[in-house]
Amino acid sequence: MKFTAAQIAGILEGDINGDPNVEVDKLAKIEEGTKGAITFLANPKYTSHIYSTKASVTIVSKSFTPEEELSTTLIKVEDPYKAFSKLLEYYNQVKLNKTGIEQPSFISESAEYGENLYLGAFAYIGDQVKLGDNVKIFPNAFIGDNVKIGNNVLIFPGAKIYSETVIGNNCVIHGGAIVGADGFGFTPNEKGEYSKVPQTGNVIIEDNVDVGAGTTIDRATLGSTIIRKGVKLDNQIQIAHNVEIGEHTAIAAQTGIAGSSKIGKNCLIGGQVGIVGHIQIGDRVKIQAQSGIGRNIKDDEVIQGSPAFGYGDYNKSYVHFKNLPKIEDRLTQVEKNLKKNG
Repeated sequence: MKFTAAQIAGILEGDINGDPNVEVDKLAKIEEGTKGAITFLANPKYTSHIYSTKASVTIVSKSFTPEEELSTTLIKVEDPYKAFSKLLEYYNQVKLNKTGIEQPSFISESAEYGENLYLGAFAYIGDQVKLGDNVKIFPNAFIGDNVKIGNNVLIFPGAKIYSETVIGNNCVIHGGAIVGADGFGFTPNEKGEYSKVPQTGNVIIEDNVDVGAGTTIDRATLGSTIIRKGVKLDNQIQIAHNVEIGEHTAIAAQTGIAGSSKIGKNCLIGGQVGIVGHIQIGDRVKIQAQSGIGRNIKDDEVIQGSPAFGYGDYNKSYVHFKNLPKIEDRLTQVEKNLKKNG
């Protein structure tokens, strides 16, 4: 899809310096710009590239004044970075603006859906499912029985939404994510064998949540596993049964959270963090990558280590960790000297 510089300037509320009719149909970094591309200049250290870029249109600050002749058309805005981000968002909306029901696909006769549904080929919609307006379900996705999904939700290819799951408005579920599979519940018997504990609860995902590719969120044993509004989950995260994650918390890839742990609001959790079950993590907690959390964490703590402890204490201790072999050699020598002189 092509847009003219004038159309883009209208979207961004910017001013044009150059050809308003030049057309673009792709996005590019300024140093890699080619004919038909639009780019932006926000960081002054990239200024030299604006004189050599082949991009047809470049978004710049209103304060920018070229010192050499330019071949690119300028769109001048208050904040080039925010303007380009707005353009990326608009581009995504246009790119994903699909409607209609492709075949082959399956929708149960008891399912209900709102306006502007897109259902990709080989997608499956189970019994008693309720879908809001502007829901887009891409090919090979599975929506189980009794699932409820709000408005403006994107479910990408291959995602699996098990029965009884509730998803709010403006959510994104990326490809390969599995929401609502059974929690890891087994009890051993006297023979050392395991009997499955039925997982009868569900998963609730509130508004404005993003779930990354390959992430798994288990249904509760009883009650609900809850992802509160505004949570952002990276790829390949495991969230176990009856976990609750507070509003606007962001969690990086490969983190694992064991059953029944509660995580507060506005937390930042790095990649490969492991969190044991049945603990409480407060609000605004920051956990550095690869930390192991085995205890309750109070509000506003910054944590690192495995097992984790205070971030400042960890940094001080790490200096000594590196020197342990030298310290041991020194202690051994001191002991020898004491014996020799004793």
